[in-house]
Amino acid sequence: MKQTNYTKKLALAGVLCAVAVAGSLISFPVLGSKCAPVQHMVNIICAVFLGPWYGLGVAFTASLLRNLMGLGSLMAFPGSMIGALLCGLVYRKTSNLPATLLAEVFGTGVIGGLCAYPVATLFMNVDAAAVAFYAYIIPFLISTVAGSILAGALVLALKKSGALGSMRSALEK
Repeated sequence: MKQTNYTKKLALAGVLCAVAVAGSLISFPVLGSKCAPVQHMVNIICAVFLGPWYGLGVAFTASLLRNLMGLGSLMAFPGSMIGALLCGLVYRKTSNLPATLLAEVFGTGVIGGLCAYPVATLFMNVDAAAVAFYAYIIPFLISTVAGSILAGALVLALKKSGALGSMRSALEK
């Protein structure tokens, strides 16, 4: 029984990873960063259905695939992974969707934005004097707010229709 549960969660994680990679085609540049709101929507969906560790794994895998395919930058790693972990932990602790959305925005927009600075200066040859340490916060916030709005609308629609409960119980069987 536990093996079936694991298989279902792994399959959903794979589908959400594919959605994040395909969704990165819907991106827009903001101040030297590629904003991909679908990744943030996927982070929240992972938090609600799978938990923080699957969310972290999906964010890492999607970031890796996006980079290997030339669809993203190294900024995808701190931007998506921190938000995924934080919103997953908040949802696990509270089961509160608004708090989860805020955790994604804070984790990606603020913490991920700050962590992007050393990634940019160490690995992407960005001149440290040319960019402030907080320069990535604004583009990350724009991207994560858009993705959080999408995810909030989707989860609320699923909840209102009753599909959220049945989908969650199907993952537990």
